[in-house]
Amino acid sequence: MAYLILDRDGVINQDSDDYIKSPEEWIAIPGSLEAIAKANRAGFRVIVVTNQSGLARGYFDINMLNAMHQKLHKKLARLGGEIEAIFFCPHLPDEGCECRKPKPGMLKEIQERLNISLEKVWFVGDSYSDIKAARAAGAIPKLVRTGKGERTMAADNELSDVEIFSDLAACIDTLLEEKN
Repeated sequence: MAYLILDRDGVINQDSDDYIKSPEEWIAIPGSLEAIAKANRAGFRVIVVTNQSGLARGYFDINMLNAMHQKLHKKLARLGGEIEAIFFCPHLPDEGCECRKPKPGMLKEIQERLNISLEKVWFVGDSYSDIKAARAAGAIPKLVRTGKGERTMAADNELSDVEIFSDLAACIDTLLEEKN
């Protein structure tokens, strides 16, 4: 079974420095949901890993987060796609948890729960913390220019070994070409 791991904000949906706090603010990036459905049809199981410190900050509660994810699931289902699981870190950056990216805790949990190796699994993100988490867990980091992607590229980050795509749709097209 093939897996694909995605960050949420900035990869699947539009990102905001003010946080995505409600289903109304959760807006898919054009082509992202279609790309996920395309990956599903090609046999990929898609998993999302996302930092959601807005919970700890009190910007939204777990019910609101679930409502955002329900919107994602429903929109994707209409296109014939699905996300198998969503892993999220609810902690603040300074709490020192193991699940908050750039630490690999959520990715390690995926490995343990599914009993898989991530060495051939793409992890698509838009930030350097996504890249660092992928590397630490042994996954293959990929970067999209959407969300914080342009800022990540402009910063002095070590990205020489990271393939960069305009968006999730372009990334998944390449993944499917390489699979064949």
